[in-house]
Parts: sequence; C-alpha cells; structure tokens
Amino acid sequence: MSEFIRTTEAPSLYRHLEKMSTQELLTNINKEDQKVALAIQKELSSIERCIDAVFYKMKDGGRLFYLGAGTSGRLGVVDASECPPTYGVSHDLVVGLIAGGDSAIRKSVEYAEDDINQCWKDLQEYDLDEQDFVIGIAASGTTPYVVNGLQDCRSNGISTGCITCNVGSPLAAQADYPIEVVVGPEFVTGSTRMKSGTAQKLVLNMISTSVMIKLGRVKDNRMVDMQLSNDKLVDRGTKMVMKSTDLSYEDASKLLKEKGSVRAAVEAAN
Repeated sequence: MSEFIRTTEAPSLYRHLEKMSTQELLTNINKEDQKVALAIQKELSSIERCIDAVFYKMKDGGRLFYLGAGTSGRLGVVDASECPPTYGVSHDLVVGLIAGGDSAIRKSVEYAEDDINQCWKDLQEYDLDEQDFVIGIAASGTTPYVVNGLQDCRSNGISTGCITCNVGSPLAAQADYPIEVVVGPEFVTGSTRMKSGTAQKLVLNMISTSVMIKLGRVKDNRMVDMQLSNDKLVDRGTKMVMKSTDLSYEDASKLLKEKGSVRAAVEAAN
C-alpha cells in the first residue's frame, strides 16, 4: 500500500519568511488566500451532494453533527453555535463536537485527537440514530478522533460526510459524501489554521446556510427567525417588519417584541 501524501504538510512555496517585510508578508499571504475560493469552486458538486443529503435527513427530524479536533473542531463548534441565533432553531439541531471537550475550544488538550474511541462515546451522549447526519472536519484527513468517529457512525448506519484538504485521505474513505478542498501548501509550512481553516469555514458556511434556507428559515433574503438578543437585532427586525407591512417603526417594534420574531410579526400584521 502506498503511503498517503498530505499536501497540507508540503513545504511552503515561500522561503525565509523571517526576512520578508510586513508588506511582503501580507502580499504573499493574500496571494495564497486567493487560491481558497477557487479550490472550493472545484468541489461545488461534492458540496451540493452533501448538502442535499443533510437536508433530506433534517427535514424529517434529523440533526447535524460536526466532529473535529483543534482548529477544525473549533470551526465546527462556531458554525453550530451560530445556527440558533441566526435561524431561531434549537441548540440541539446542529451540534459541534471537539476532541478534548469544550475546554479544548480555548486551550489545546494534549493527545485528545489521538483517542480512537472517544468520538463515538461523545456522540452517544446525544442518542445518535439513523435520522442524524455526521460531518467530520480535518484538514489532514487523518485525525484519529474524527476518522474513527466516522467509521463508527457508518458501522451503525449513520450517514456521513467530511471536509478535508487532501485527496484520498482515510477520512474521505469513511465519508458517504466527501468534500476534498485542496488548497495546497500553507504559507507557513503545515499551519493549517490558514488556507485550510479558511476553506473549511467557507464550506461550513455553505452547508449550514443552504440547509437552513432549504428548511424554510429564510424568507426572500432575510433571517425572519433570528433571535432578538440585542438592540441591533431588534432594530434590524423592526425594519424588516416595516418593509413587509404598512406599519410605522414604533408599531412594528411593538409588534415584533410582542410576537417574538419577524416571521410571526409579519404574519400577524398581514
């Protein structure tokens, strides 16, 4: 069997970074960053298949889980945590799990990602079943916590996807719907929080946003179910109600606060 080659670990295309001026550093980092969106463009069909599969599960009551370690895990947690305030869904509809638990969000937990059994144990706390969908996130595509987590999911009849930045990885082999965004060597060799992390963030945005739209959580181009958790959002919601009705700002604000969401306020006014 040939050795798996990780392009995410390949040497940087740039040498002697410590000798570069600030302008040179920024120019070259930006040059590399521009490659990310183009790499994602090549994977749109794979991303589409994954999104449609996630939607199929969630429209029938299933949940979406993200698995990751380090930067990848943090990105999954961030995406999951932003779904309730943005779309008004429950906190257990999209769940992000990170190797080492919540404490690993702020500080690295040594060797947590190397535990091949812990991921399935973490998932069992949520009574995972065949209605759910699990996406593993790992730039390398080799993280044991994530790879073995997906393997356990598949063994138990649970649909899986992945987001990785290498082709033909062990992680992709365990995914029913693999997404392989190859962004090439990092500016700082092996620092996958850079281009790889950016690629993962953009793909996660695509997945959660598209699924929520398909689930009816957006009307026209507006977040009609967003949580009204601060003055800025109340003001935004009030203006959304005004735009969809004949109400004044004062009346729209009053109705919004009474009904609790833009959707409910507009429905009541019309």
